Amino acid sequence: MSFQTGWGHIARRARVPLGFLFAIVYLCLARPSGGSILVGGAVAVCGVLLRAAASGHVQKNEALTTTGPYAYTRNPLYLGSVIIAAGFAIAARSWWIVVALLLLFVTVYLPVIHSEEAFLRQRFPEFADYARRVPRLIPRFANVTKGAGTFSSQLYLQHREYNAAMGTAAMLAALVAKLLWFQH
Repeated sequence: MSFQTGWGHIARRARVPLGFLFAIVYLCLARPSGGSILVGGAVAVCGVLLRAAASGHVQKNEALTTTGPYAYTRNPLYLGSVIIAAGFAIAARSWWIVVALLLLFVTVYLPVIHSEEAFLRQRFPEFADYARRVPRLIPRFANVTKGAGTFSSQLYLQHREYNAAMGTAAMLAALVAKLLWFQH
């Protein structure tokens, strides 16, 4: 087991509990304004929509998904999470949060991405060709040869991706509550 695969396995298990812990720290450090919540919320919603679109295409561990958002980036779910995080960084108006999010991405999410891609390489022989054509995280919109594919609301529900939307809404509501509480 390599360092990346080993740490990727640990990071995969730790990312959700770390996310909840980070949410508490985030709310303590956030200094939102009405404008920052609106702009950051709009950015976060874009990330939620990307995650929703990706989850309606992916058939985890059954087939290599190369359609929908996966035609542009190999990791649209993680890209969606990065966009959501950027939205919350904007909403918080705190450089400490930006630094913490970058640290979290580098130490947790990048190793998880590498670990998952190692699994996909092993499970799906066609992954190597797909990886040559499609970038890991930053989308490439030119020269896409795959079709759009079909979004499946059943897959969206099966993957419980609505949790990302509910979590985003709850955190935005918490920011609004914090803003209103400290205005008085």
